[in-house]
Amino acid sequence: MKLTLTQRLAAVFCVLLLACCGASAWLQIRASDLREKEVIQSLSRDLAGHIAHDAALMDASGLKPDAVRKLFMQLMVVNPSVEVYLLDKDGRVVADDAPPGHLKRNKVDLAPVRQLIAGDALPILGDDPRSIDKRKVFSAAPLSMAGRDPAGYVYVVLLGEEHDQLAARVSASGVLRTTLAMMALVTLLALVAGLVAFGLITRPLRRLTDAMRRFDADGPPATDVDTQQPRVPRSRYASKDDEIVVLETAFAQMAERIGEQWRALTRQDRERRELVANISHDLRTPLSSLHGYLETLSLKADTLGETDRRRYLSIALAQSAKVGRLAQALFELARLEHGMVEPERETFSLADLLQDVFEKFELAAESRRLNLRAIIPARLPPVQADLAMIERVLTNLLDNAIRHTPPEGTIEVELASLGGRVSVTVSDTGPGIPPQQREALFQRPFTSGGAHRGGGLGLLIVQRMLQLHRSQIRLVDREGRGTTFQFELAAAGVAQGVHQAE
Repeated sequence: MKLTLTQRLAAVFCVLLLACCGASAWLQIRASDLREKEVIQSLSRDLAGHIAHDAALMDASGLKPDAVRKLFMQLMVVNPSVEVYLLDKDGRVVADDAPPGHLKRNKVDLAPVRQLIAGDALPILGDDPRSIDKRKVFSAAPLSMAGRDPAGYVYVVLLGEEHDQLAARVSASGVLRTTLAMMALVTLLALVAGLVAFGLITRPLRRLTDAMRRFDADGPPATDVDTQQPRVPRSRYASKDDEIVVLETAFAQMAERIGEQWRALTRQDRERRELVANISHDLRTPLSSLHGYLETLSLKADTLGETDRRRYLSIALAQSAKVGRLAQALFELARLEHGMVEPERETFSLADLLQDVFEKFELAAESRRLNLRAIIPARLPPVQADLAMIERVLTNLLDNAIRHTPPEGTIEVELASLGGRVSVTVSDTGPGIPPQQREALFQRPFTSGGAHRGGGLGLLIVQRMLQLHRSQIRLVDREGRGTTFQFELAAAGVAQGVHQAE
């Protein structure tokens, strides 16, 4: 049978409680019995000595059994719980007043007798002649004449058969039953209190278990009002240092994190499928155009003039270059997203790199009648980053700006030092980015409802490269500007310290 944690704890608690109550009752009875024996033996310790001193139990010829029996009868009439025996020097019973058949052993171990005479700690138990194996408290005194060695001992059992019979009757009486009933009631109350306490203690665990059963990683975020995500209610009396409360908080955070990651993976998988479909569409157009022109050149090679042949080849080469750029971008993006690229950090001047990138776009800007402008402060610290990646970032941003800026426009790149970091701002005077496209600007380009969303592979590559440098690219609004992108890079000294700390 499978039990829950609460049921197992309750079962273990019940067993331990019953065992502890039983052990406690046994120890209490045992201690009470030993205490009673100690008191009785302490009070009657000298009883055998008085008997040996006052009674003529022996003469020059030895022990007098008849006198012993007469004295024993008188003592047992006065105190029925007392049993008196006369022992010889070896411990054999030589005189007693036991009824016929009641004497079970004829010899008593003298070691306890010597301990009592020597004054050892009480209680001391000795052999009961009327039982085969019982041991009882006793009083004992030696019998001797003229200072000679003891010829025998007076041996008095203080709790005899009469006492045992009376104790047995009392045990069967209502007093003992009432006492046992009270103990059972106390045990039951303790058991109920313990079960209630276990219920209160394990209630947060049950709440946590229910929350884990209800957990749905694909559900809505845990912050939604109408969510079905697991919520673990916390008692207002619970302390923040309580282990269960800490476990509840950790689970809530873990559930939210797993939910976010699962939804992110689901979204990325959906975008990946849509990206493959859209890239296939984007590739189909230039490939179809390339195939069409090449097929035309092949079929009409003898009839085409030189001018048409060159125009067709130029168009085919342009479409081939477009396919190559798209394939290269996809390959580069895949390497960045799967952790196959690590930045090779080096110290360089960002101003010098910007000048080199401007030279690459100088002809393209002149052909479109665009003005390239760089704003570089006098004392700009060097940065420590991957030179090739940062060059690619600037290239992609300037390429986008040139393609979307109308003629006679201006493209401006501003560098600035911001307390241990170097800020890079790329802005243009183009039409800007529509609000409906800003949310998905740095996501994979995909089609939703017939509308193209996302900023293209170039911006996605820029974002991944900057993330490898622990930076983020942002779209900011500037008055009088179309589109403005901004990011920061750590200065050389700061970046080196961070890299060493890692």
